[in-house]
Amino acid sequence: MPGRLLRGLWQRWRRYRYRFVPWIALNLRHNPRTLRYVPEKSNDKVISDEDVLGTLLKVFQALFIKDFDKQSDILTMLPEPVKSKYQDLLSVQHPRVKLLEYRHHQQSILKSEEVLYKTLGFSVARATSSLISAGKGVFVTKGLVPKGTVVSMYPGTVYQKYEPIFFQSIGNPFIFRCLDGVLIDGNDKGISKVVYRSCNGRDRLGPLKMSDSTWLTPEIQNPLAIGQYVNNCSNAEPSCHLLAAQRQLSSGWHRTAVAQSSARTLEQALNQLRHLAGPSKTLRIIFFISHENTQLKKEARLHYYFFCPLHY
Repeated sequence: MPGRLLRGLWQRWRRYRYRFVPWIALNLRHNPRTLRYVPEKSNDKVISDEDVLGTLLKVFQALFIKDFDKQSDILTMLPEPVKSKYQDLLSVQHPRVKLLEYRHHQQSILKSEEVLYKTLGFSVARATSSLISAGKGVFVTKGLVPKGTVVSMYPGTVYQKYEPIFFQSIGNPFIFRCLDGVLIDGNDKGISKVVYRSCNGRDRLGPLKMSDSTWLTPEIQNPLAIGQYVNNCSNAEPSCHLLAAQRQLSSGWHRTAVAQSSARTLEQALNQLRHLAGPSKTLRIIFFISHENTQLKKEARLHYYFFCPLHY
């Protein structure tokens, strides 16, 4: 009996130690194969803001078109000038199809993964990881991921470093900590799930949702919102395909797509929201970028641990 208890505690510690800051500080430099060195935070931008926003807008517009039949009820509440913007957006994807006739011409509903493949040339999905006892992982299921491409996003509730997150953090392996102390809770179960749904309902403007909550369910609207299941590279398999990056999205990030008032519904595909409601006009997003060409049926892995020296 004591031996079984000790083995159970040891297994729990092996999973928990990667979230225990003193253990990380003492052991991180002794494991260079799973560590990414960043000379300065300012030099860690591996992809331009224009490329990131261009990719997100391209995917979000394709997802909007896919679910256009479901969006029609919302569009009827918008003014005619705003509605015409969506008609222009629809005509790019479906020429000669009018707004009211679109539902009759939609013969089959594409899955989100298929929309991602048609838009970016690849698709990703969750599956059992090739790493022992790692649970689920993220695999390239179709196509080829070119270098410098946004592969996935880290969904969840964004906490500033002064906000309480104790109860949400208990037994939670999906909390991503940024270099400046900002936390993103990507857990799709338990208290974290309840908190995200609550904040999602709080930010809703009538029929318009300001973020997507389908990543909490098996049917994910945004196929990129599986970043929390990307595993860290291991000593046994140190090959790493992804790099983590972060951006601050301002309230006008989508103006390049269509008019700001009409593009507001594109935010329904975003999978991050702030825990604390306030006047802030920016939103922290975490996304993973490929730093090498990733082939079909290959599990994507990431350097979660950064070493960035302090400069005084």
